[in-house]
Amino acid sequence: MADSSSSGMTRRALIGAFAATTLTAAPTFSKAAGFLRGGGDIRRIRMYSGRTGERLDMIYWIDGDYIKDAVKEVNHFMRDWRTDQVKSMDLRTIDIMAASHNLMDVSEPYMLLSGYRSPQTNAMLRRRSRGVAKNSLHMKGQAADLRLSSRSVGQIARAAVSCRAGGVGRYSRSNFVHMDCGVVRSWGG
Repeated sequence: MADSSSSGMTRRALIGAFAATTLTAAPTFSKAAGFLRGGGDIRRIRMYSGRTGERLDMIYWIDGDYIKDAVKEVNHFMRDWRTDQVKSMDLRTIDIMAASHNLMDVSEPYMLLSGYRSPQTNAMLRRRSRGVAKNSLHMKGQAADLRLSSRSVGQIARAAVSCRAGGVGRYSRSNFVHMDCGVVRSWGG
């Protein structure tokens, strides 16, 4: 295979091409870990950010192995957009997000409202709202706040809860679901 400089093919383009040809042939539920029913042999995450205008459609795991460059892009995408700080996201959170998305059988990408939050951003948000935890898992790269226009908060939360792998918060008034890889629990309405 020619290198990317002579062929014009980047690793990301190669992964995208591979994704386009293998997703239809890949078994969806075989070999999935018990708590990640729906994760499948290929794990893909689709998101966009209304804050930055960025979009991400990334296969980040194939047959038991995380793709280092793909995970790096996911981490950058989920950065604190206010400070531009990047933190390695806990892969369990990404897995929960991907499995929940698969269980809902949607092609629409998640809208990412919040991934990693720096301590400064978390403190600022706490001053504005009582609903922000002082020791938020967002600051550890272990949580995400997500929305889908084609699914209700209840539908998204039920999919995440069925993974039995972390915390799921329903925020119906604000139209988003919190997913994290902490202790299994749920809250909100």
